[in-house]
Amino acid sequence: MDEIVAQDARQHVLAALAAQPTRMADDDGATFLRRFDEHFPELCRLFQSLYGWQNDWLDQLTQLVLEGADSWRERPTDLKAIDAAKETNPGWFLSNSMLGGVCYVDRYAENLDGVRAKIPYFKELGLTYLHLMPLFLAPEPHSDGGYAVSSYREVNPALGSMEQLRVLAAELRANGISLVVDFIFNHTSNEHEWARKAAAGDPEYSDYYWIFPDRTMPDAFEQHVREIFPDDHPGSFVPTPDGRWVWATFHSFQWDLNYSNPAVFRAMAREMLFLANQGIDILRMDAVAFIWKQLGTTSENLPEAHTLLRAFNALCRLAAPSLLFKSEAIVHPDEVARYIDPAECQLSYNPLQMALIWEALATRDASLLSQALERRHAIPENTAWVNYVRSHDDIGWTFADEDAAELGINGFDHRKFLNSFYVNRFPGSFARGVPFQDNPRTGDCRISGTTASLCGVDHDEAAAVERILLAHSIVFSTGGIPLLYLGDEVAQVNDDEYMFEDGHAADSRWVHRPRFPEDRYARRHDSSTGEGAVFAGLRRMIEVRAATAEFAGTRLVDFATGNRSVLGYQRPGADSSILVLANFSDQPQTVGALTLSGFAPDVVNLLTRGTLRMDGGITLEPRNYLWLRVQPR
Repeated sequence: MDEIVAQDARQHVLAALAAQPTRMADDDGATFLRRFDEHFPELCRLFQSLYGWQNDWLDQLTQLVLEGADSWRERPTDLKAIDAAKETNPGWFLSNSMLGGVCYVDRYAENLDGVRAKIPYFKELGLTYLHLMPLFLAPEPHSDGGYAVSSYREVNPALGSMEQLRVLAAELRANGISLVVDFIFNHTSNEHEWARKAAAGDPEYSDYYWIFPDRTMPDAFEQHVREIFPDDHPGSFVPTPDGRWVWATFHSFQWDLNYSNPAVFRAMAREMLFLANQGIDILRMDAVAFIWKQLGTTSENLPEAHTLLRAFNALCRLAAPSLLFKSEAIVHPDEVARYIDPAECQLSYNPLQMALIWEALATRDASLLSQALERRHAIPENTAWVNYVRSHDDIGWTFADEDAAELGINGFDHRKFLNSFYVNRFPGSFARGVPFQDNPRTGDCRISGTTASLCGVDHDEAAAVERILLAHSIVFSTGGIPLLYLGDEVAQVNDDEYMFEDGHAADSRWVHRPRFPEDRYARRHDSSTGEGAVFAGLRRMIEVRAATAEFAGTRLVDFATGNRSVLGYQRPGADSSILVLANFSDQPQTVGALTLSGFAPDVVNLLTRGTLRMDGGITLEPRNYLWLRVQPR
């Protein structure tokens, strides 16, 4: 960006701020101006990059900053104190005490007051991060599980009110738990006020979406854009009632926002800052790969998508500095990593690790997972992975074909095997999953199912419990924020009745979104039950992790075990390291003495508090894992 342009823009915005002295006259104003001096140059550069081709881009930017200043003045005092504290500790989320949980409000607790009532349990478990699945107003039955938002400022009345959400956020904060919600910003429901006005022909709001008078431009875009949910609608466009065509990447009732229009950026920034001022600590930025469209491209993972996220982030540094972004990008591993940066998304789901944990469980071979940890785990300082065994969504096999080929694996064939294995179409499979979006034409399929059902808890509980704990031992020890789908800690199973609920029959993902399993929670302290064994095993890992300084941060050093069934890696510390070994085989497996000879022979098993000697090698029992504190020889 030209230096003269940048200086002119700064003066233009400062003049607008000065013209309204009540905005800047007190300590709040001084704080905003300090942050303005620090962050405006980057915001200006990014905004001009996106919209500089428009004659009014500077006026739009000025209004954006003024709106940010208004939001800052309205921000509650206690949140401003958190902003100040976290500005001095930007890596607060890298603590080894961080533990995430995620749930649907209605299915786990009925409503927001029900979530408040479970705070004592969250503290028992050790949660410091609670992600509530989409809870804003969304029309039924066309809500896509809450991802078709019709108002970002209204809570679904069946769950509660915005005031109840504010109260919940404050109470969670008082108990050391950060609140996470979804920011569905690629699209709105077709029943959102903006979409209704667009559908009525309002030209201002028609420009909020990608709407065309006929099929000429949709046909041109669709030459390069892939279908996401062809069962809902083929292509990427759907007709409006008046005969126009609107972009709908996912479902026909979800209309994609047009971020090439700066008015859309400003409108969504207002919604974002509104949510931050309710006490939201982290926004899960939904479908980040799709937010920028360009003719002649796939309209996925375009450079402008990153610019857009960075511009939102720069604005938040002015008006809600402690707010963090978490990217949701289920794309090629190289593309996932590009969204992770302190100036973009500080947190990111780790879909590759998740998928390869399941791959290793099926194959009893940790080679692909080991390769991913060696090659794709490292991310920038002051960022973190969010590691999980499963989420609300389906499991897709997101490994890179070129990575698999290095290990002699054909990616297409391997995905077919994994799909067959996890829906119990493969001889000897332990899994009881359900196919999602099974497409015989393309061979594509993804997997639905709870962790316990995918691990076979219904027909071989003892082995399934070991698989559940083995899988979680990886997400708890590789670095970042471990995330539990609440209910999995008591081995909840598939809900085979999902198809009888309104609007759920066509979406098999509801099989792994069961309602609160009260009977299973009641057995969580009975170690003779599967529920108790899983709960006790996870609680032990949580306690040990929180007491082990080496587990803070994300730094990981690979460790070749010389045994394809045994995964190994190190978490280095100042004076010692943690060596993690995990046996994915159904047979005992040995890591030889020579492989371990770089360490002093006496080691501590953190999980049992016992000691071991490694000079004769180590044998791991089937589906067993070790966290060993080691010293170099």
